[in-house]
Order: sequence, then C-alpha cells, then structure tokens
Amino acid sequence: MGRSPHPKNQMRQKSPFPRLYGRHAVFAALDNPERAFRKLWLTPATSKTIVVPQGLQVQIGDDHDLGRMCPPDAPHQGFVLEVEPLENVWLGDILKETNDGANRPIIVLDQVTDPHNVGALMRSALAFNARAIVTQDRHSPAESGVLARSASGALEALPWVRTVNLARALGEIGDAGFWRIALDGNAPDTLESALGKSQPALVLGSEGEGLRHLTIENCDQLARLPITGVESLNVSNAGAIALYACARRGL
Repeated sequence: MGRSPHPKNQMRQKSPFPRLYGRHAVFAALDNPERAFRKLWLTPATSKTIVVPQGLQVQIGDDHDLGRMCPPDAPHQGFVLEVEPLENVWLGDILKETNDGANRPIIVLDQVTDPHNVGALMRSALAFNARAIVTQDRHSPAESGVLARSASGALEALPWVRTVNLARALGEIGDAGFWRIALDGNAPDTLESALGKSQPALVLGSEGEGLRHLTIENCDQLARLPITGVESLNVSNAGAIALYACARRGL
C-alpha cells in the first residue's frame, strides 16, 4: 500500500460499504457479534495493539494511506475498518420488550439528517438506557464513519429502527402504550410535566424544518424544554437533556 504512486490531488478511495475509523468506533464494531467485516487497515504501530479476528483481511499502511480511506482530515488514529451495514431492527421486536417492566424511552427522529447529530443522539440514548432510536429510512443518514465516530460505540449497541413510514411507526408505538411527546419550543407544557409516570417516546424534528404536521398529529402531547436566553438548542443537545429528564424521574 505504498504512497509514492498516488498523485497529490488523487481522489479519496470510495466504497459502497461503510468505513469506520478511529480506535473507539473500530473496536466497538469488532466487539459486535452482529457486525460482518470486510477489510481492516492499520499502521505499523497500531497493528501491534490489536488482536485481529480470524479471517479478516488486513492491510498495513502509513497515516496518509489510511487517510485516503476516510473523509478529509478524519482522525482515524491508525484504524480503518470496512464493514457490511447492520441489519435493520424490526420495530415490533422492540415493542414486544416493553413487558419487561422497565420504563425506558424510545427516541424518534423526524428527518434529522446530519450524521453528527444522529450519532450524538445515539450516544446519549445508550447512556440514558433508551430502548431504541427510530428514524425514517429516506430522511436519515446512512451508516458511516462520521456517524459511528459521533456515536462513540453506540452504533454497535443501540437498536436502530429505520422505518419507511414514520407516521405508521408512531401509531404502533402509541398502540404499545408509549406516551408520544413531541418536543416543540412553543409548547405550553414543559417536558417534566408531560412525562409524568408515562413510558415516553420522545419525538424530535430537524433543526431547520422542525416537526412535520403529520408527525405532530401522531403524537399525544407537545412539550418544551424550560430554556431561556436562546430560541432553541441543537437537536442532539435537546435530545440529551430530554433523555436525562426521563432518567431522573426514578432518582
């Protein structure tokens, strides 16, 4: 994998398969029994720090070589792993688990497309023991190194439901006994008052357009975070605060 033949302005190598980079994201994927691997790139230094799964093809290169496998300036830390996408999780399987007695929320995203935000929301959802994250397949980011790095391992551990019809999914979630709370800065009720003792599904919209009308129609209540001084928060920050509010009810 020599670098000398590559001209300075050569395009980065693209692949139809997700390429995860960075120590945390790569190690989390390697530890995930549900993940299928295609190829692993390492530097001479990092190759001495990892136990490679049997049968996984490995190629050694320098930092420049690995950088060509990633987005510009991506902090790969000497690890790049090409993988098969994870199998989609069926919403029905998640909803069947609600009889376990645990009051754990579901996060529902309405056209949140930034992989940094979705990854950060996954990280918060896993940290606060959410059951799953639900997105609309056509209006959410695909698996990628950017999303995986932002998720900091949560991509491999948090169930991710990608649904064709978000309104229908919200209907199923409501039928399963969840109280569907749409976060809206103009809502009359605060999130704390809306939560009560319910098993919540927290519904968040994109930063630009917010929640669509059809999505709001399929929720039970609108609620706002009690913020002052700013009009709104980044969607990943708002989601983290909402998840914390759900978790602290049992304290």
